[in-house]
Amino acid sequence: MANIDELKRISSQVRRDIIRMVTGAKSGHPGGSMSSTDFLVALYFNVMEHDPSTWTRDSKGQDAFILSAGHLSPVYYSILARCGYFPVSELGTFRKLGTRLQGHPSVDKHLPGVVQTSGSLGQGLSAALGLAMGKKMDNDSHLVYVLVGDGECEEGQIWEAAMFATHHKIDNVIAITDWNGQQIDGKIDDVAGVGDLRTKWEAFGWSVIESDGHDFNAILKAYAEAKSLCGKGRPVMILMKSVMGEGVDFMAGTNKWHGKAPSEEQCQVALSQLEETLGDY
Repeated sequence: MANIDELKRISSQVRRDIIRMVTGAKSGHPGGSMSSTDFLVALYFNVMEHDPSTWTRDSKGQDAFILSAGHLSPVYYSILARCGYFPVSELGTFRKLGTRLQGHPSVDKHLPGVVQTSGSLGQGLSAALGLAMGKKMDNDSHLVYVLVGDGECEEGQIWEAAMFATHHKIDNVIAITDWNGQQIDGKIDDVAGVGDLRTKWEAFGWSVIESDGHDFNAILKAYAEAKSLCGKGRPVMILMKSVMGEGVDFMAGTNKWHGKAPSEEQCQVALSQLEETLGDY
């Protein structure tokens, strides 16, 4: 279990991985990957019960994670590699022909750590609920975590899944929203608007926690509270308030880097702001 100083060092390296992967591929989604880095690093390195050496796609005997916002694959792949699911050197193949590290997570090449193909926005929460129900049927007490985007919450299937979870009392799932207020076409509030997310999720019967998505003390506290609420008849949602592009000054707080790769020069400027802590691939 990593302490807060270790989590900070891992997050810096993961952000370096994201920048280098997307620059190398000349495509990808750095903005949301960087906004969700801190709380996903905390999840994998401090909170989740998982073991890369014994992991199977059905996740029996372990906690499971599904990335519903599949375009955030750079952060997902970096964390999986840094946890030991596959060689860190493989990050250099991101979005290359024949790679296991496709633009959106896929199971067709059996990449360790990936439970569910994702990328068609809105679907991952439903898949997570199915997995959580399966764990209940198997008397597996482990939890299912799932990350959605706030822009993704404009998808109707998210709210169908929200109703389903409450109706069936699926209380072994912890959903997380990357609440950065941005999507590909601009600010969430300017595109369609999801309004007061806390009130919405509570109205659908979920237990809701709000947290600063970049403060590790707050993040760990939110996860601990979420776990304490499991098993009490209601699904749990953590709203992680975050900044798109967090960690690099010219990327932060704008949707311009939602799906845009930096140039080589921009890559070097970005890397100069991020400490290399675990060694680049």
